[in-house]
Amino acid sequence: MLTNIMYVTVYVTDQDRALRFYTEALGLEQRIDFSGPDGRFLAVGVPNSAVEIILWSHAAAAGQPAELDGRVVPGPLILESDDLRKDFEVLRKRGVTFEGAEPEDYPFGVRIEATDPDGNRISLREQRKP
Repeated sequence: MLTNIMYVTVYVTDQDRALRFYTEALGLEQRIDFSGPDGRFLAVGVPNSAVEIILWSHAAAAGQPAELDGRVVPGPLILESDDLRKDFEVLRKRGVTFEGAEPEDYPFGVRIEATDPDGNRISLREQRKP
């Protein structure tokens, strides 16, 4: 049986720029950096999480798709925060670009959308406390 999510992939145009954004702006940690026959295998992750995000060089796929049939779709990443309004202020000061002026309340909790330097959507969420 399947036991774990190992990786998710985000397509980027410049792996070094993406690495700086995901580590310096979002605060993720670098996990893997290996040059192999298929290209550079570069991965980051949220501290204390087993899931790793591959920052794969693929210019044609970077930032796509942001809309489907006129509707905005979730990005390839949905990251959770235990205090999104506080984290929003920290990330904004680090230069993260957000789609809204501030996090919004939803039935499930709090949410705001951000983008990385390639236009990949990143949804930041805080789950509603029971």
